[in-house]
Amino acid sequence: MLNENTKAPEFTLHDKDGNSVSLSDFRGKKVVLYFYPKDNTPGCTRQACAFAAAYNDFRDENIQVIGISRDNEASHRKFAEKYSLPFILLSDPELQVIKAYDVWAEKKLYGKLGFGVMRSTYIINEEGVIEKAMPKVKPDTNAAEILAYLRSAK
Repeated sequence: MLNENTKAPEFTLHDKDGNSVSLSDFRGKKVVLYFYPKDNTPGCTRQACAFAAAYNDFRDENIQVIGISRDNEASHRKFAEKYSLPFILLSDPELQVIKAYDVWAEKKLYGKLGFGVMRSTYIINEEGVIEKAMPKVKPDTNAAEILAYLRSAK
């Protein structure tokens, strides 16, 4: 994980519709940047649906939610449509941003070692600095923990 109080790495990736989205597009606004392993898997679906359920709260606080995984744009489009996800999903099949944010890690799955995306979340402040780094987050509570943190930081 990257350290808090460091500049967030700039990036430009494509969303589910093929549009280019850059971190700098949201300067002046807080960004919740969450990394997840794969569309349509149980944990990732629960996490995305929790962010969707809390989306109005994030929007009311002027906070942009962005999810990033290795999945391609078509996968993101189907995932977003299936679960009515109102926030941005970005595709990083080349792992450029995933590696830049240091969330590509060795993992054990079903007793086998391999590499994958570590479920993690960053809160990036209005100036593009990492305000909070949250490694190994739980899919069911991640969105609520972020809102609680942001409300307590006011």
